[in-house]
Amino acid sequence: MQPPDKHRLLDDVEAFCREIREHEELCYVERRYNDRLIPLAKKHNILGMPVPTEYGGRGADSITYAKALARIGQEGTGVRTFFSGHTSIGQYPIMTWGNDEQKKRYLPASCKGEKILAFGLTEPEAGSNPLEMQSTYERRGDQFHLNGVKYLISNAGIATTIVTFAYPVGQDSAPVQKSGQERNPILRPKGRVSAFILDTKGPGYSSEDLVAKMGMPTANTGMFEMSDCPVPAANLLGPEGDGFRIAMGTLVSGRLSVAAGCLGVIEDCLAEAVRYAKERQQHGKPIAKHQLVQEHIAGIEMDRLATEALVHLAAAAKDVWQADPKNVELRSKVELWAAQAKLFASNAAWDAADRAVQVFGGRGWSTLYRPCRHLQDVRVCRIYEGTDEILKLKVAAAVLGGKEWEAFK
Repeated sequence: MQPPDKHRLLDDVEAFCREIREHEELCYVERRYNDRLIPLAKKHNILGMPVPTEYGGRGADSITYAKALARIGQEGTGVRTFFSGHTSIGQYPIMTWGNDEQKKRYLPASCKGEKILAFGLTEPEAGSNPLEMQSTYERRGDQFHLNGVKYLISNAGIATTIVTFAYPVGQDSAPVQKSGQERNPILRPKGRVSAFILDTKGPGYSSEDLVAKMGMPTANTGMFEMSDCPVPAANLLGPEGDGFRIAMGTLVSGRLSVAAGCLGVIEDCLAEAVRYAKERQQHGKPIAKHQLVQEHIAGIEMDRLATEALVHLAAAAKDVWQADPKNVELRSKVELWAAQAKLFASNAAWDAADRAVQVFGGRGWSTLYRPCRHLQDVRVCRIYEGTDEILKLKVAAAVLGGKEWEAFK
C-alpha cells in the first residue's frame, strides 16, 4: 500500500477551494444552501481526508487534515462546517469506535459522497450539558427504537446517516435540576447514554432546516425528530452505555476541526485587509500607511500566528495519542489542548474578522465583501463544539489541579 501523498491532498483541497469560491459567494448573497459543495468535494476526492486508505479515504494525519481545514476555512465557516459535520464528528466516531462491519458499510460510501454524515447530540434542552438529553431508546428484538428531538445539527437536512445518542427507557426517571426550574425539574430516564448509527431514509425520521440564522446561510443546519425510529441492533456504536464517552471523545476531533477552520478565517481576513489597505486611498495616501490601520493589520497577524501554533500543537499531539490510545495522561493533554486551541482560535477569528471589517470601513458592513461574511459566520464558533464558558471551565480546572476542581460534576 502506497503511503498517503500529503502534498497531493493539499493540492486537491486548493483546487476545490478555487472552484467553490464563486458558488459560495453567489449563494451567500442569495442566502441559500450551496448545492455545489458536495459535488465539488466528490470531484476533488476530499470527502474522507483522514479516513484510512483501506476504507476509501486519503489517510491524512492530523496536521495535514488541519492544514486542509484551514484552507477550506478561508472560503467560509459554512463550507468548513460541512466537513466538520461529515468528517470530524461524522466519520470520526465510526472510524474510532465502529466495528469492522460498520466501517466497511459506512466509511467507503461516505468517502465517495454516497452517504453524507452528521452528528446528533444537541437537543432543545441539552446543550452545554448533553447529559440532560431527553432522547430515549428501547430494545425490541433485533432493533432499537429511538424517540427524541435533536436541534441545531450541522448537515441534518442533507445527511443520509447520523451518529446520534439516547438514554434507555426505564420505569423510573432521575431528575435533572435546572436553575430557576426547581419546582418542575426535567426528568430523564435512568441509565447510561448509548450511541447509534442512524440511517435517515427509514420510517420514524423527519427533519426541518433551520434558516433563521445570523450567519452560515450556505450551510445546512437543521433539527430532526425520531418517532419510534427503528435502528438495527447492528448499528449500535460501541458497547451499550458507552455513548457519553464516545460523544466526548468525538468532540476532541470536532473542536480541533473548528480551531483549524478559524485559522483559515484569520488567514483570509489578513489577506483581504492587507490587499484592501494597500489599494484604498484616503488623505492622499494608501490607508495601509496610517498607523491605526497598521495596528489592525498587526493584531490580525498576531491572531494568526498564535492560532497556528496552538492548532499544530494539538493536532501533532492527537496523532501521537492515536498511536498510543491507552495512554491516559496523553489523552488528557490532547483533550485540554484541543479545547484551548478551539477557545483561542474562535475568539481570535472573531477579533480578526472584526478588525478586517474596520479596515474595510463602510464596505466591511456589506456581505458583498469577505470580511463581513466572516464576521457573521465565525461568531457561531464560540458556541458550537463547546461554548467559551464551558471551555474556560475546562482550562481552569486543569490549571487548578484536575477533576476535583471541575465546576460541574
